[in-house]
Amino acid sequence: MKSIRVYAGILALGFLVIGAAAHAASVSGTVTDKTTGKPAAGDTVELLDVQAGMSAIVRATTNGSGHYTLNEPGSGPYLIRVTHQGAGYFIAAPQGGGQGDIPVYDVAAKVSGVFIEADVIEAETDPSGALKVDERYFVHNTSSPPTTQWSPKSFSIVLPPDAEVTDTAAQRPGGLPTSVKMDADGPKGHYSFDFPIQPDDNEKDTLFQIGYTLPYASGKYAFKASVTLPADNFAVLLPMSMTFKSDAGAAFRSVNEDPGVQTFLLKSASPGTAIAFTISGQGQIPRQSQGDNSAGAQDNGGQSAGSQPGGGIGAPINTPDPLSKYKWWILSGLALLLAAAAAFLLRRPQEALAGVPATAALPPAVHPANVSPAAPAAPAVGSLDLLGVLKEELFALESEKIAGTLSAPEYAEQKAALEVVLKRALKKK
Repeated sequence: MKSIRVYAGILALGFLVIGAAAHAASVSGTVTDKTTGKPAAGDTVELLDVQAGMSAIVRATTNGSGHYTLNEPGSGPYLIRVTHQGAGYFIAAPQGGGQGDIPVYDVAAKVSGVFIEADVIEAETDPSGALKVDERYFVHNTSSPPTTQWSPKSFSIVLPPDAEVTDTAAQRPGGLPTSVKMDADGPKGHYSFDFPIQPDDNEKDTLFQIGYTLPYASGKYAFKASVTLPADNFAVLLPMSMTFKSDAGAAFRSVNEDPGVQTFLLKSASPGTAIAFTISGQGQIPRQSQGDNSAGAQDNGGQSAGSQPGGGIGAPINTPDPLSKYKWWILSGLALLLAAAAAFLLRRPQEALAGVPATAALPPAVHPANVSPAAPAAPAVGSLDLLGVLKEELFALESEKIAGTLSAPEYAEQKAALEVVLKRALKKK
């Protein structure tokens, strides 16, 4: 009888070992320095537990060939972080183990080839009559060799001195918007971002987004804007019910691409030069119209317009004008939902990363891990998982629509269903 119990114990222990082995998985890969084209030797590689405050649970160091191996103790989800020259670069750890190659870049405070492709101001009035502005900067890094521009003042901007900032966000190439900190930098209205401007990922660049309000009791506001880097395009978007007037010397031209929105475009804005214009009136921008008009649009060749320079919103402005390819994202109501979800997800885990440079190049599924340390605590794990899944599905849905692989009826049906679930999930936060 005693021997039976011993054998039973051994058998149970064997099942435990087998079960543990089934859950444990090995992730290995190579870290390559894209600036030098060589393996990144001596870099620290860490496995971060997303559900445990982004704590590092396994560490390794790349060898002379840039190779590393990490053992996942469970099913995750996990991130893999590589620290290169003080900057962190992230990928999602392959579930169940597998290959995890990671590109990194050398870091410099200033690099050549960084410029603004488009500075877009979207202005409207809110129900209280205040002037609400969302300003977005699409910033390219075409440095050669490719180098990340990163410092406490990676990107500087100038807002109106009386602007009251309501929210700030940034987005790495290929990622999703996530809330970040913006620091005062000199005279009133001058700010800087401690956020990396990584080399472009094909046509994907870095996005900075600022929301602010301006005094508007008189129903009129005179802007004296400026850019801190050369800007290919400076654009102002307004509801049809509002009025735009440019001052002498600002060569804006009207671009009529959308029946519900006025677009005024200035080409080749120079740093330090005042860009003066006045807006007046009341109104709101109809965001949903752009998404509805773009779905299923076809060009003359039968290809989806979403895959063309116009991004599914019609003919480009003076092709290859970049404003067209960004306009759909600027006006899409779904993009706002995605930004809200991204800013909300994984806020608490960032506290565990305090003091670590915010230079992660996260894929869309995990990019929101880099958020302001001052953000509120994260939701329960169940809500975190739900929002993460929804965010990934929304992003995938938009990607399929732009690529033309999803029909207009399918897109509309799936989008409506996902939006309902996402809104309900966000209300429960």
